[in-house]
Amino acid sequence: MGLRAKGIFILAICVASIAGLVPTYQAYRKGADPAAFKNKVNLGLDLQGGMFLDLEVESGAAVNRLLDRLAVEVEDTLLELRIDYLAVERRPGGIEVRLASAEKAPWEDPKLKRLLVNYEVKPAGDTYLISIPPIEAAAIEKRAVDQALEVIRNRIDSLGVSEPSLQKQGERDLIVQLPGLKNREAALATIGTQAVLEFYLVDDNATASNMDPSRHVLKYQEVRETTGGRVQRREPYVLERRPVLSGDTIRDARVSIDSQFNRPYVSLSFDSIGTDRFAAVTTRNRGRRLAIVLDDKVQSAPVIREAITGGEAQISGQFTMQEATNLAIVLRSGALPAPLTIREERSVGASLGEDSIRQGMISLIVGGALVVLFMVVYYRLSGVFASLALALNLALILVSMAAFQATLTLPGIAGVVLTLGMAVDANVLIFERVREEMLRGGPVKTCIEEGFNRAFWTIFDSNLTTLFAAFALLAFGTGPIKGFAITLTIGLVASMFTAIFVTRFFFDWFFLHRRRVAAISI
Repeated sequence: MGLRAKGIFILAICVASIAGLVPTYQAYRKGADPAAFKNKVNLGLDLQGGMFLDLEVESGAAVNRLLDRLAVEVEDTLLELRIDYLAVERRPGGIEVRLASAEKAPWEDPKLKRLLVNYEVKPAGDTYLISIPPIEAAAIEKRAVDQALEVIRNRIDSLGVSEPSLQKQGERDLIVQLPGLKNREAALATIGTQAVLEFYLVDDNATASNMDPSRHVLKYQEVRETTGGRVQRREPYVLERRPVLSGDTIRDARVSIDSQFNRPYVSLSFDSIGTDRFAAVTTRNRGRRLAIVLDDKVQSAPVIREAITGGEAQISGQFTMQEATNLAIVLRSGALPAPLTIREERSVGASLGEDSIRQGMISLIVGGALVVLFMVVYYRLSGVFASLALALNLALILVSMAAFQATLTLPGIAGVVLTLGMAVDANVLIFERVREEMLRGGPVKTCIEEGFNRAFWTIFDSNLTTLFAAFALLAFGTGPIKGFAITLTIGLVASMFTAIFVTRFFFDWFFLHRRRVAAISI
């Protein structure tokens, strides 16, 4: 590449960098929400404020829920096969099935074998215990944590948070960072709601005082004040012990407005499997009440007037518009496979983020000014070249982060400062090599070429080893460590370009295109 072509190329990079940095500066200068600007440098939680959550997934509950569902399916299958059984009951660690004394064990039937493919069936006379092998239970718990991470990710996407961070930590912990989040209550309601939706038949012939615990379960509906939203009372409902339908088959959930009372409610639509099950339940139980239970609370219990075959249902209650919207979001994203426990919650204020930015920028400016002063005083004109290359290096880092939608954190600013230091170090290596060649008394052109060529492999090796370390931090680090690794990686690539290509251009343009050069300012 000729000298003129190099100059045009570097000029184009400078113009592109300025064009990329000016809108970012204007956006943040005006105090605008960073999430509203695309292709700008996103600020992390520690710089723009937001919310930090350390969540623990109670993965053991996923195994219990799976056994509860299996008990219902086993009993339904026994009824379908017309097997005479006495009881199908949940026990700690499994399901107990008691058959009539003259009944033959049906476990070889294809329908039951398909249900119990990953389970163990141990006989004890006419009683059988269905349990989950420890290896399978551990796999279910691991999948529950992974599924919880994806469910939370889908819910957070609906909040409109720019560059959220969700990561596993250990076996059951999830770390959630939500930069720029302002509505804490809405976030907790959206993320922490388990959203287990179940449909139960109401037994109107039983009451809370005379119900049979082996056949019934007692759940409550909260009646709230119309204006304040405070719970006035809790109405009991005696429900059949097992749900007739769950929310696993929900295809869509959306908010609608009741035209009669002008209240919001959530409309549900089921997939093909859910539609068939809902139609069967409503066909067999006309005239009975069907309770809609969300997270162990009865939302409503309408009477089944006729068979519902269209796969549509609705959850009505004393919802505000925000509550109905949040409920629709969590139902669309799916239920959490297990409950969540908030182990730690931190809110970072925007003022703290502004202080961090200010202090980080002060350190960057002071450090950069001292470096530039040293380079200009010690290396004279060559130091000016290095300082110009350093400024371009900083611009390239910020523009690259904006282009790749990377997030700048406080450790990321430290990574920028470290990268600038390494870029100066590369220039120092080059200048010292050139000086050595000048002391040997060779021609100026030869001294510059030899200085750059011999310093290249030293710079390349040192940056390559640091780049490997940055890749390791990027792959295995979390949160601030990853932010540091991102800026360090981008900065190393940019420093290689500016130290070797840009600085070399300045030397060629100022010294080597002249016919006679007796010395250089280094």
